[in-house]
Amino acid sequence: SVNLEESGGGSTQAGRSWRLSCAASGDIGGLYCMAWFRQSPGKERVRVASIYPKDGSTFYHFSVQGRFTISQDTSKTIAYLQMDNLKPDDTAMYYCAAVVGGFGCSAAKDVDFWGPGTQITVSS
Repeated sequence: SVNLEESGGGSTQAGRSWRLSCAASGDIGGLYCMAWFRQSPGKERVRVASIYPKDGSTFYHFSVQGRFTISQDTSKTIAYLQMDNLKPDDTAMYYCAAVVGGFGCSAAKDVDFWGPGTQITVSS
């Protein structure tokens, strides 16, 4: 089992930057990818960004491309989401996700482990 713990949630204003962190612990030897998803009330949970520890490749949702950056620490057990030029539409609950099964981090249904979530609120 893998435990995920997010930190860094809060409220800010449009145009500003914010950073989220996700610490993974437990049976992380077979970690295939880590990702950040977000969900707003009444909407589905969607992938914002993902990273594959083996080669460092990343993916971004078109809505955050060029504004958000996902990265990992040297131990590859902490995933960061640097969010720049935030917009009110970025307001959501952000969830850290981990996949160990090798199916990828693109869809919520494929995620093996979830963090409890952390709220980001961006005001105009």
